[in-house]
Amino acid sequence: MTDPTLPFVSVVMPVRNEASFISESLGAVLAQDYPPDRMEVIVVDGDSTDGTLKILEQHQGSEPAVIVLRNPARIVPSALNIGIRNAHGEIVVRVDGHVIIASDYVRKCVESLQRGDVENVGGPMRPRGKGYFGRAAALATSSPFGIGGSKFHYSEKEEFFTDTVYLGAYRREVFDRIGLFDEKFICNQDYELNYRLRAAGGRVLCTAKIRSLYYCRESLSALWRQYFSYGLWKTRTLKKHPRSLQPRQLAAPTMVLGILALGSLGFFFQPARYLLALGAILYLGLGIAFGLAKVLVAAEPGLLPGVVLTFLTIHLAWGLGFWVGIFKALFSRG
Repeated sequence: MTDPTLPFVSVVMPVRNEASFISESLGAVLAQDYPPDRMEVIVVDGDSTDGTLKILEQHQGSEPAVIVLRNPARIVPSALNIGIRNAHGEIVVRVDGHVIIASDYVRKCVESLQRGDVENVGGPMRPRGKGYFGRAAALATSSPFGIGGSKFHYSEKEEFFTDTVYLGAYRREVFDRIGLFDEKFICNQDYELNYRLRAAGGRVLCTAKIRSLYYCRESLSALWRQYFSYGLWKTRTLKKHPRSLQPRQLAAPTMVLGILALGSLGFFFQPARYLLALGAILYLGLGIAFGLAKVLVAAEPGLLPGVVLTFLTIHLAWGLGFWVGIFKALFSRG
């Protein structure tokens, strides 16, 4: 018999156009070892156009725990807020539609929150990829050279307190106290909410006990769009919370600014061209060194060119997105 003292859990899944993956992702949620009568699964669909909604409705018809809601705004923060407003659980667990969670994921989230000294908990982001660039992106985004100081991407520590965490599981009362996700943030909404959480005295924990697999974008163009958006929307966070800036977040913008500055000066001053070439050689050397460390461990040496290209794509896209965001912030009243 199920222990009635176990907290009721609401899993909230924001999805849009995930027809090729949603059955696997939702199936992992429904296969949890947490008592099914102490859990509901709220899937919030952003007006998908690829058949995702039809698949969800099929699951809803056969699984009593599944609730499908509509998200007409089609963005992640509004989907999360719709799910939270309709949640009956004492604990809210976020799961994205491109993620496969371990069978004990929900239980480990609950156990960690029941410690009493944390208000948001998540696990390390363990990327996987399909196809050449998908596999290369998985290696690049699990390297400190690729991602910088975001330790939940690559840390091997059993657990540590951090500024933000992947996905996240929250006590429901947290949202009553600090508010829901800010729907002005199309991206970076989790970091912004966790900044408010920490400012209110809460703590965010990353623990290796909470396991999931994230499937990376499968092309450089898709990866570029993803990280350009991250950089762009980071500036919105800085505009709202200037003190949230971390030194590590300036690495890619500094790189892009250096390329633009030296590239422009190079038309007039020969030393600028030498400095730009020296910087490119140094960057390539570091990219190859860090890339080798990943591909050799993965026993996929053929991925080295893809990993180096992925490093460059991430850094240029994030850095350029950041400066575009700064420009928009300076000349926009929004």
